[in-house]
Amino acid sequence: MARPIIIAAILFLTALPVRAEVMLEDMTWTELQSAIAGGETTVIVPIGGTEQSGPHMALGKHNARVGILARLIAEKVGNTLVAPVVAYVPEGNIDPPTEHMRFPGTISLTDATFTRMLEEAGRSLRHAGFTHVVFIGDHGGYQRDLVTAAEALDREWGQKAHAIALRQYYEITQTQYVSALHDAGFPDTEIGSHAALADTSLELATAPDMVRAGKLGEAAAARPENGVYGGSPARASAALGQKGVDLIVDGTAAAIRKFINGD
Repeated sequence: MARPIIIAAILFLTALPVRAEVMLEDMTWTELQSAIAGGETTVIVPIGGTEQSGPHMALGKHNARVGILARLIAEKVGNTLVAPVVAYVPEGNIDPPTEHMRFPGTISLTDATFTRMLEEAGRSLRHAGFTHVVFIGDHGGYQRDLVTAAEALDREWGQKAHAIALRQYYEITQTQYVSALHDAGFPDTEIGSHAALADTSLELATAPDMVRAGKLGEAAAARPENGVYGGSPARASAALGQKGVDLIVDGTAAAIRKFINGD
């Protein structure tokens, strides 16, 4: 008698409508339509950037990281999906080259082009049925552009839908995460501002294949020339990066919930 009961239980469980996918690009249009009809009406638009990050991190660092973190955030919030990562962002002038454009492989847009792209992507998502569009950006240089795009969409939609540039996502990396690294005994001269200990540790905790461990020593020397700013990645680790991941996911998820609830 026990065996038929077990088989029946297994068949019942496998028949339950469980769908764990949160990445919009991995769904069919009918799956997406059903998800939105079922209440999954919040969408995160993760924004990365294609830029140099020293000799030890791949050019797609931001894209890999923000996509992974967006997934974790969406799963924590619930009823939330994730749009494809925006990989092309403002990175400086092309001619003459400034900022990261001084290094091969960086791809840059003007602020006007970038902002318009975000607005049109937001309109597409609204057309699909989303009522809350959340922009999160993994790079500091375009944060103001995210606000410009979100505010324009929010005005346009009135009370029918809402958009927000959730700057807390990035600000946590510059505040709480840095404080956690201080508490672990690391000075600002090691934590750095770009491609140093903090940045590299976050990548090791999210997308370790993007980091060339054998190049960490080279990246620690001649920092400005190598594209590493303000610190050294020599002692970077996934364990240190996980401190940032936990803070970012928890803090951003809480902020999204407030946004959805209108707080």
